[in-house]
Amino acid sequence: MSKYDARTVAETSLQHDDRRWMVLLGGFLLSLMGGMSYAWGSFVVPLIQDWGWTATQANLPFTIMIIVFAITMIPAGLIQDKIGPRKVATMGAALFLIGYGMAGFLRWIPSPLWLVFTYGLIVGVACGLSYACIAPTARKWYPDRPGFAVSTAVMGFGLAAVVFAPLKRTMIDLWGVDGTFFVLSIFVATVAMIGARIIKNPPEGYKPLQRKNDSGHQSVIEIVPVPDITPGQFVRTPMFYILWLALAMVIGGGLTAIGLITAYGEIKLGLEPAVAATAISAYALVNGLGRPFAGYFADRIGTLRVMTTVYTIQAVVFLSLPWVAVNFPLLIVCTLLLGLGYATTFALFPVVVAAGFGTRYLGINYGLVFSAFGFGAITSLIGSRLLDSTGSFTPAFLLAGVTTVIGLVLILVLRIKLNVR
Repeated sequence: MSKYDARTVAETSLQHDDRRWMVLLGGFLLSLMGGMSYAWGSFVVPLIQDWGWTATQANLPFTIMIIVFAITMIPAGLIQDKIGPRKVATMGAALFLIGYGMAGFLRWIPSPLWLVFTYGLIVGVACGLSYACIAPTARKWYPDRPGFAVSTAVMGFGLAAVVFAPLKRTMIDLWGVDGTFFVLSIFVATVAMIGARIIKNPPEGYKPLQRKNDSGHQSVIEIVPVPDITPGQFVRTPMFYILWLALAMVIGGGLTAIGLITAYGEIKLGLEPAVAATAISAYALVNGLGRPFAGYFADRIGTLRVMTTVYTIQAVVFLSLPWVAVNFPLLIVCTLLLGLGYATTFALFPVVVAAGFGTRYLGINYGLVFSAFGFGAITSLIGSRLLDSTGSFTPAFLLAGVTTVIGLVLILVLRIKLNVR
């Protein structure tokens, strides 16, 4: 690099470095609004009691939304790699307005299939479009602190359920299910649009700056470049399938915890429903707040080292939970540890993909890996079926423990093959 080119890079970096935290704010707002869709549980009981739906009908829109969300991440990642995150996230915000708004017509079209179409399909696509833009953009702005940046930007997905689930219930009491969808259409779309207008890729040649010891001058941080692997090359490597299967295995355990922890508290421990529900609230809180902590330690001791440690804890908790969580305090402890595992998964998998395969195609490459999220839901479904057939939570939690162990072994393989800490 010539002296002129070096000076140009430094000037470009100086102009943008102090404002890069704004990109994390934009990502956080997008993830917070995407996470609103996770707080579906607030709608289930009103749909059953007030609309006469079965439990299966009431949960179907959410199930479809998860599947559509995971699938959409692939084309959304490809598009944002080509035209940039701002345009794609703006499309996501517009679809939030349309999807939630059309769901508000439930009073005139009182069919589960209407919510499958509006919430499951349209809102699911909106989530995929929005989420696909967050991690790649944050990673490009923070090559010096990738774990912290990505985990902070996606933190909203974890916190949304804690913040908005009780609020949604109040809204439903005031305006009904259909009225709540109308209100959400305006609120979610507006906040998502703000996030979309903030988020953008760094300029060409951008490198982060750091201060020298005592002089107060700034210098460009030298980042060891990682070759950018195209999606076609990526899917032909064994590492893609290891990453995909590892995500499916560990996320299967996380979804099992989400689906069964509250029921375990009510049925096994005899807790009141409101008390048992605090366990999943604790899970959601750690899922949100634990993400930046996972990123912080990943930047200091290594991403795969953090994942190995956390998944070891998650596996032990799952395999011992039926015998350890014998009262409410111990259930909370187990839930907090499991929530940390879920937080680590969403915070650090995009960091691993970038560390091994570059950032230019990170949107589509991570989208390909993220499609395992939909497959991971099968573990949760099997766990519920095991509970129905055996009347015991033990087989379900043991299954989640086994899948976590498989994911842990695959992460250990990645540490060796990718030569990433």
